[in-house]
Amino acid sequence: MEHPLADRTAIVTGASRGIGLAIAERLAADGAHVGLVARSGDVLAEVSERILARGGGATVLQADITDPASSEAAVRRFVGLQGRVDILVNNAGGNVRTTAAETDLELWNRLLTLGLTAPFHWSQLCGEGMRERSWGRIVNIGSVAGMTALPTGAAYASAKAGLAQLTKNLAREWGPDGLTINLVAPWYVPTPLTEGVLSDPGFKEAVLGCTPSGRLGTPAEIAAAVAFLCREEAGWVNGVTLPLDGGFTAASFYP
Repeated sequence: MEHPLADRTAIVTGASRGIGLAIAERLAADGAHVGLVARSGDVLAEVSERILARGGGATVLQADITDPASSEAAVRRFVGLQGRVDILVNNAGGNVRTTAAETDLELWNRLLTLGLTAPFHWSQLCGEGMRERSWGRIVNIGSVAGMTALPTGAAYASAKAGLAQLTKNLAREWGPDGLTINLVAPWYVPTPLTEGVLSDPGFKEAVLGCTPSGRLGTPAEIAAAVAFLCREEAGWVNGVTLPLDGGFTAASFYP
């Protein structure tokens, strides 16, 4: 079995469910030792046990990514155990589908902190060692909401658009140091974050109607793209936003 990430170490935020869980399991299957980050230690322990049972390596890093001290302690613990961080996947995020008029500043600040400030801080924490070793991969999980205007979710979309620009700036700054920083932007994928809206048959039909591929994506498909960007062979892909959307952004139509 091919293990293209053998001897690599990786941290995945939001690894307890959905896309983050799929990414963590894929990176572990590809040979990386994965640091699993989320607020729920019990759920992470279950994820770790599954990875270990399949012959992979995992470390539970219970942390609140929006808390600087908690974040710094988690990275420090992982480096103490594994020696370094080769790969960082900034996946954790959240959306509240309110209109701009309904979004108060508390909600705005919370979503911007979760979706933009925290990934910036984690990139700083992990990027320092990557630059010292002249090798690193940072993959940010964005959204097509950061590329086109959807009817609700202005705060979430603004965070994702900012994350796409941060990706470019970090690639420009840290590319000469041997790092690549890229972003994947999914459209609708069945996860705990989207199950509420996708349970509405009319909404799901509308989503599929403006998706040329005619189906939803899967967490495994997102994880496969992330895993490729973490490989040695992807070393010339830098500063890119890759839509994973079944053609949605190419069609550019939302009813």
